[in-house]
Formats: sequence, C-alpha cells, structure tokens
Amino acid sequence: MSLITALCVSTVLTEDAFAFSERIVQKGSTGDDVVELQARLQYNGFYNGKIDGVYGWGTYWAVRNFQNDFGMTVDGLVGDDMKARLAKSTKYDEGFVQNALKEGRKFTHYGGTSKEKQQGPKGSAKGGSKSGSGKKGNAPNTQPPNNQGSTNEGTGGDEQPQQPENDEPTIEKANNVPSGYSDNDIRLMAQAVYGEARGEPYVGQVAVAAVIVNRINSATFPNTVSEVIFEPRAFTAVADGQIYNEPDESARKAVIDALNGQDPTGNAIYYFNPATATSDWIWSREQIKRIGKHIFCY
Repeated sequence: MSLITALCVSTVLTEDAFAFSERIVQKGSTGDDVVELQARLQYNGFYNGKIDGVYGWGTYWAVRNFQNDFGMTVDGLVGDDMKARLAKSTKYDEGFVQNALKEGRKFTHYGGTSKEKQQGPKGSAKGGSKSGSGKKGNAPNTQPPNNQGSTNEGTGGDEQPQQPENDEPTIEKANNVPSGYSDNDIRLMAQAVYGEARGEPYVGQVAVAAVIVNRINSATFPNTVSEVIFEPRAFTAVADGQIYNEPDESARKAVIDALNGQDPTGNAIYYFNPATATSDWIWSREQIKRIGKHIFCY
C-alpha cells in the first residue's frame, strides 16, 4: 500500500512539474501558456473572463488576486512558484480546452460545472461578455467604464467564426489599447506625459507614463487614472496648468506603450528633475536610474 501511495504521489508531482512552459508569463503574453493560466485561474474562481490566450487586464488582476491570497509577491508575473501552486490546486484538461478553442467556443466558467456548460455554445468565441475581474471583484481597472473598449471584441451574433486553415486553436492577439482604460483615461495620461516630459527622448516619455501605471497598480496610491494624476502635489504639470495642454501623438503613443507593459524605469513610482527639485524628501528616495533629465526612484 505504501508503495502504491508513493507511486501515485510521484505521478502527480511529475504531471505538475510539466505544467506550463519554462517562460515567465506576464501582461502582454499570448499563446498556450496564457490559455492554461486562464483556465486554471478560472477553475479555482479567480478569473471569470474569456479564455482567449491573451494576457490582458482581466487576467492581470486575477493573477494579482491569486498572488495576494496565497501570500506571494504581488507583481502580476507568473513564474515557477505560481505555476507550481496552480498545478497543485487545479486540474487542466488541455485537450478539452484546445479542442473547444478550435471550435470557436467561448469559455467563461472552466471547472466546477459539466464540460458541456463549461465550453459554451459552438461559435461563441466572439460574442458574450467581456473579460471580467479576478476573484475579489473590486480590483481597479478590470472593466472598461461606460462603453469604452467595446471595439476590442466582437459584438455577438450566431454566425460561425471562420476557422484558421491549419486548424490551430483560435487565440486572439493582444490589442493595441488595453481594455479597462477609457478614451478619457488615455487622453488624460497623454496630457500628463506631454506636460511633464515633452522635449524628453521618447523613452523618457514612456518612463513617465510607466510611473503613472505603476502608481495605479500600487496599493499605496489611488487606483484610477484621474485620482493618481490629480493627487495633490503629485505632478508639476497639474500644479502649473500644463496638464490642460493639447498632447501630441508622441505622448499618446508613449501612454499606449506603457499600458502594454513597457517600463524603462524598473517599476519606479517617483521621478524628479535634479536641476529643479527643491524637496529634500524626494532626494531620500531609492534611485533606480536616470532617463533624460529625470531620475526615477522607488
């Protein structure tokens, strides 16, 4: 009996060890690893969006909620530790999921119900509800306000989606503008970047936009674009009125790049111009790097 038990445990560990591939899965990733991640998170109730193979904002907040509940570093990065925890706590029927994707079905509740209900009606992949939030439901920016973001997915209907000629699973590509941010959010962030960093090299503009995104994602700052930007004494462009200037295309593109995961600052949440800074406090922050005229720090 002990030998049989040992063999069973060994078999389970072996299967878990081969969950996912070796790459780190993060926001902006696409492919089979993301399909598996979404399915496993959906299996244990952390994700109720569509299994589509695109690591967008709904998946991001589901990952963060999982990491928080399991006492892990909350960073949205899916590495070996999280993969092992997911493999141990969930089941993943790869053949079933991949076959449903080939048929153009939309998943919104993998696990917990019969497989007939899990996979959704045939041809439903482009219809129905949009990606939802994670388990807690109150995570910021998981749903686009009003009707924003509606162009990122199809509008429903009963027509059958055209299948790829090679019969590969239907895995969508990441959109240029992430869901969860309205046109007003994008514009306001572009105004802030233009006011704070026009004249800076493009990487410096992306860096300023990344700081705004990092603050939105940080527990120590507000969790909406407007609240972060208009927080008292947070940005010079707000204090001197430059926030209301018309942004250029470079500023808007920098915002889009930052929202899609580009962060040349290394997760900075502060920055300052050493030539004009008058606050002793900002000099006390841990500095990461200098980009253009700005020093970025924690």
